[in-house]
Amino acid sequence: MQRTAVYWVIYIRTHSAFMVGVAVFATQFPSFLFSLAGGVVSDRYNRYRVLISTQVASMIQATLLTILVLINRYTVWEILALSVVLGIINAFDVPARQSMIYEIIDDKNDLPNAIALNSSMVNLARLVGPAVSGIVLEKLGAGICFLINALSFVAVIVSLLFLRLPPYVHKPHTKKVFAELKEGLGYLKQTPAIGFIILQLAFMSLLVLPFVNLLPVYAKVIFSGTASTFGYLNSFVGLGAIGGTIFLASLKTGSNLKKVLFINTLIFGVGLILFSHATHFPVALFFVAVAGFGMMSQNTISNTLIQTMVAPSMRGRVISYFAMAFFGMQPIGGLLIGWVSQRVGAPDTILAQGIICLFIAISFLVLLKKGILQGKDDVKLMSLEEPLETTP
Repeated sequence: MQRTAVYWVIYIRTHSAFMVGVAVFATQFPSFLFSLAGGVVSDRYNRYRVLISTQVASMIQATLLTILVLINRYTVWEILALSVVLGIINAFDVPARQSMIYEIIDDKNDLPNAIALNSSMVNLARLVGPAVSGIVLEKLGAGICFLINALSFVAVIVSLLFLRLPPYVHKPHTKKVFAELKEGLGYLKQTPAIGFIILQLAFMSLLVLPFVNLLPVYAKVIFSGTASTFGYLNSFVGLGAIGGTIFLASLKTGSNLKKVLFINTLIFGVGLILFSHATHFPVALFFVAVAGFGMMSQNTISNTLIQTMVAPSMRGRVISYFAMAFFGMQPIGGLLIGWVSQRVGAPDTILAQGIICLFIAISFLVLLKKGILQGKDDVKLMSLEEPLETTP
């Protein structure tokens, strides 16, 4: 809800797709800058306490944003500044949160399903949040959207406090932070399957995923709609993503996740191409849902592959590189896509993004066929008979 409201408020104030890209940049680029530090913190310290700290900080940020908008004396740059603060918080939140998924699962065979469930929650929020936000924006204003978000952190923090985890065992760290960062990069070079998956995700985040930045243009200009129209477009992206999570959860043991990733990337590209020049709103909603279905696999399957392949001692740092690729490239891509759309228009820009998506999928298939992504790091959705944790 907060993200939808921020993008809408900035677009209404500026009438600029480029400024929406700046908003995305302000929120996500700090995650790119600080995510490696977040990964080291996740590996060095108690992830549970790190996660509680980031949620408290997020609640404070949301409260400040609420106050600023409710008193109605704000500028776009003040909203962007608070977005930067949220981006820094997320840089430490994501590695700790994703690493904890592995820790709280007793039976590691359940890990793929656990990650799929986690993604389903994210995409359910993507489905419900924008739709509710659009209605609240239209009826009650942006300030109430931000207020609801701020209050929601109370439930989040209480839920975390009810978690019962094994006692934290502190492990001494003799290496300096920079040495640990270098060690994480060296690990990626030694495990090309993980490295190429992260690289593919980086290109998708840079050139394809920022298509969502152009949805306000479709809502306001192409479909002559309101905030509710924008909310519906976002919600159907989430609806498609929910369908994707259900599809992944239904995969049988032995399914090749890399092949599924390739097919879903093709679906993503085709969905964007068909959506790009759709002028009938119901048809556009269907095609954007198809794109959402394909888009979902980029994060979920990549996360599953990485979590099942990475060494436990490297989990936080590798996930920080994953976060850099997913969150860090999107703001840069948002600026690029916003700039391009100002010159060639939103429909042609999304058409080009769909074609790029198909090219990335084909490149991934070529690497797969050559065996670069195969070998000891090849992972299927299978029973993990050998324990992933190792003892010294």
